[in-house]
This record gives sequence, C-alpha cells and structure tokens, in this order.
Amino acid sequence: MLIDRLVYDPQIISAIKAYAAEHAMPQEVAQGKVMTYAREIVPSFNAYLYFRIGYWIAKKVARMLYRVRVGLLDGREYARVDPNSTVVFVMNHRSNMDYILVAFLAAERTTLSYAVGEWAKIWPLQMLIRAMGAFFVRRRSGNPLYRKVLERYIHMATREGVCQAVFPEGGLSKDGRLQVPKLGLVDYMLRDFDRAADRDIVFIPVGINYDRTLEDRSLLRALDRDVDRRSWWFVVWTTTRFISHSLMLMILSRWRRYGYACVNFGRPLSMQAYCTETGLDFNQLERGRRFQEVEILSNRLMEGIAAVVPVLPVPLVATVFLEAVEAGMDILEIERRSNRMIDELKAAGAPIFEVPRSTRARTIADAVAFLRLRRLITASGRIFKAVPSEEATLAYYANSIRHWRHLT
Repeated sequence: MLIDRLVYDPQIISAIKAYAAEHAMPQEVAQGKVMTYAREIVPSFNAYLYFRIGYWIAKKVARMLYRVRVGLLDGREYARVDPNSTVVFVMNHRSNMDYILVAFLAAERTTLSYAVGEWAKIWPLQMLIRAMGAFFVRRRSGNPLYRKVLERYIHMATREGVCQAVFPEGGLSKDGRLQVPKLGLVDYMLRDFDRAADRDIVFIPVGINYDRTLEDRSLLRALDRDVDRRSWWFVVWTTTRFISHSLMLMILSRWRRYGYACVNFGRPLSMQAYCTETGLDFNQLERGRRFQEVEILSNRLMEGIAAVVPVLPVPLVATVFLEAVEAGMDILEIERRSNRMIDELKAAGAPIFEVPRSTRARTIADAVAFLRLRRLITASGRIFKAVPSEEATLAYYANSIRHWRHLT
C-alpha cells in the first residue's frame, strides 16, 4: 500500500525523528502527523469512477459549455516517446475548467494524476476528486514535515510511471498573463532523478485558452487588495444562481455556449536527453545549484507552453478593441484589424485557431456579438466601442495572447 510505503520511507523516518526532536514531542505523535498527511495526499484511484463517471461528466460539461478543440504540434514527436517513461503534462492555468478539459481530452489514452489545491477539500467533491486520481497540495504550507511527505510521494509516483499533470504557475492567472513558474513540484520530481537507472521523465507542454473563463471577474477582483473578500455563502449563492439560470436557458432552448475552448499539446522534452545535452545529474547537485538548474528548466517549459497557447477569436477581438480603445469601429474595420493581426501572428508562429477563410468574417462577428452580450463593448448604430469600465476584463482576455504580440 502506497500510504504505508510513504510513512515508512527511510527519508520520512529521518524527517520524523528530526521534527520530533525539534518540537520536543514523542516520535509517535510526529508519525501520526505523517500518517494524516499521507492519507490526505495519496489518491484513492478508482478506474470505474475515472473512465465511466468522471469521463462522462467531463465530456458532457466541456461540450455543454464550449466548442472544444484540440491540437498537436507534431504527432511524430509523440510516437517517439518511450512508452515506459513517466509523462508529465505541464500546463498554463487559466480556469478550474482546466482539470475537466484536459482530463476529458486525455482520458482515451491515459489517466492523469492532478495536483489539486485545498479549494477542492469539501465533501463530497473531495472523495470524487481523490477517486479520480488527484492528490491534494497545501500550496502555502511551510511545514517541513508536510513538504517532505509531499516530496517523497511525488518522487514515488514519478519513479513508478504515474502520468501526472501539473501547473508550473502554481495557481490561476489572475490577470490572464502567463506567470513566473514555481519550482517546487518539478524539483521534487528531479532531485533524486538518476538518468542512468530511472525511467525517463518526459515533460509535455500544454497550452490552454478560452473565449470565456467562468472565473474572470472573480480573478480580477482578487487583484484589488482594497476590495472586501466575499463570503463563502455569497460564492455558493452566486454559483447556484448561475447554474440555475443556465439550466433555465437550456430548458427554453436559449442556451449559448461560451465560444471556444482549445488545448494544444507541444513538443515533448525528455529529461534523459536534456541531462545528456546539458551534462547535468540533478541527484548529484547541491541544493543551491539544483534550484538554479530547475529554474532554467522550468523557464524552458514555460516557453514551451507559451509557444502552444492558442489564439482564439475573443482574445483576438479583445486585443483589437484595446489597441483602439478610444476609437469607435464598425464591423468592417474590426474585421480588417483582426485579419491584419491574424497575419502578423501567423508570421510570428502563433497557433491560430483556424477557420475557413470564407467563415472568418462570421467568426469575428460572433466574437464581437459575444463581447457585446457580456457588456464589454457597446454599440451605437453600427459603431462598436470598448466600455471604459470594462477595460480590465478585455485586458484579461487580451493578455492570454499578449506574449505573441511582443513578437509581431
């Protein structure tokens, strides 16, 4: 049993002794804490729940909310991945829908073990998430004993070939931009990695983008430190009202999906090849040097993610309005600017979500209608203009492709 293996791991035993001595407590008490941490972290995977219930729910929810699209950078790259390697998907974190979307898209090929924050530790969601292979992480915990248990679990899971999905940014992007990567989980995977003896670890960058994220206004609100935090009851009430309103629209056949949700898979990075190329042995590096090298690697993985973040219609049109924020534009001018931007992004190598040229004008017009429906832009006759008070929301979507604009 993995929990027992974790609790009685030699490094954990040493950590228990050190923690008990430092805090002047019996070792049995420290070991009890470790058992609690292990039971919290280790998932209780249930194949029936994952493939039958979880996959069905993820598929229905994803397709109900979005037009889902998936892309591969180069299928031949994946054919060369050693089937005995440990695959780790590294993704940007746009929405809590990321968990559902990627699990649904990957379920026909593999199961995914997610690192999930404490937000999901509520009954009965906690049991369902654990049964689907996720493990909980106390992201802000500074407890060295807890961090050691988490480190050893990730080491064991990686060494045994468990396919994992991690968010290097460590949390949701509040302003829509790609964030500076956190080093913890990647470091846990690599600090004892022996390229000669261990199975290969293959990181696969994943870029995710949406025409609408459900949490956009909440995330932007979190950026304002002067705004009062909303109560748990307010969140529950708002969520319930949103779901009820959506169900009513479906019953009345007035439901409209939230545009596109797109996932692109990038070029795999083999750690055996990387270590051979750089001459590194992570398990031989002292702590300071290892963190430097993990940071270099994490930045390279973020570059891989940035290279496959898809350019979708709403972020594109939001960018058009922000770059002409004081100007009013008719639909022909919006289309002209959008087409020019598409050509520039293509030249920079951006993964544009392609539609046939004959329907591109319709796609742009739909994005304009969507922004107007959300009251992010206004229409006066045939002239459209950004709502000044909603520039932050428009910027949130434009920021998802902002890194590409710097290259045009």
